[in-house]
Amino acid sequence: MKPAYEHVTTDVGCSIRVYHRKLHRIPFERHHHPYYELTLTMNSRGMRYIGDSISDYGDNDLVLVPPDMPHTWASNKSIDAGSPQEAIVVWFSGDWAMRLADCCPEYEPLRRLLRRGACGLAFTPESALAVRQRIPALLSQSARERLSAVLEVLYELAKVAIADAIPLASPQSFNQRPAGKPSGYEPERINRVLSVVDARFAERLTLGDLAEAAMLSERTLNRYFVQHLGESAGRYLSRIRIGHACRMLINTSWPISTVASKSGFPNVANFNRQFRAFKSKTPNEYRKAFAGKQQPVENSLSLETRAPSLDTRR
Repeated sequence: MKPAYEHVTTDVGCSIRVYHRKLHRIPFERHHHPYYELTLTMNSRGMRYIGDSISDYGDNDLVLVPPDMPHTWASNKSIDAGSPQEAIVVWFSGDWAMRLADCCPEYEPLRRLLRRGACGLAFTPESALAVRQRIPALLSQSARERLSAVLEVLYELAKVAIADAIPLASPQSFNQRPAGKPSGYEPERINRVLSVVDARFAERLTLGDLAEAAMLSERTLNRYFVQHLGESAGRYLSRIRIGHACRMLINTSWPISTVASKSGFPNVANFNRQFRAFKSKTPNEYRKAFAGKQQPVENSLSLETRAPSLDTRR
């Protein structure tokens, strides 16, 4: 089930786009686009699909989605039945943010936000409430005021909230990052390890193997991973494997034992245990969550209307 391509546009003279979405329900419309997306969802409760991550969400759900990561929210009920479900959506270019960090040292923390956000991030309710207080500025009719508000939000998330943010999808979710070409934001030795994991995740890999590839001790390697990716090398490897398993569960009808083996889990019981630990679902439950989903095409520009969207082009 391929995600639809969403054609995001910005107005002339604008470097970001802010969209205020209001719906009686949020339909399942899995899609992707080449921009970072910061979304605050309000008065809504349902399921959130970010790459290979499926999670329950509730009111004041604040998430950062990286470029080209398939994603959607799906909800049939508003928390307050008398009001619509709402989402404040901010689209911005990673290149633009990185150039800003390059030329303005005051915005250096944006690098950290983009690096940690490579798998998608779910922020704390406190961070969501802080963003909610800025909604009037985010929806200002002045493009300059909207930009200023977005910069303040991103800066605060990078400086304060990112430490408590929860990674969502596996780093290789849906093969959005080509194998053997990890992100350039990590140090060279980390890149070396990521390449090994990309190429050999289905094999028996130990922490010692990864440390040898990086020419570091196991302790130092783990410290580097926690510093630059926000998790240990072992957990990263497990998330890579679970991510590949998720793709196979969605895109094939292979037996669970085959999916486990091809994902680097020769023991099915261990695979089921780790899968549930990461996804809060069994592999069978996860497969069923994607089965039969439809992707309606929505066309609609301004703060109140969506950009020409969910184009069927791939």
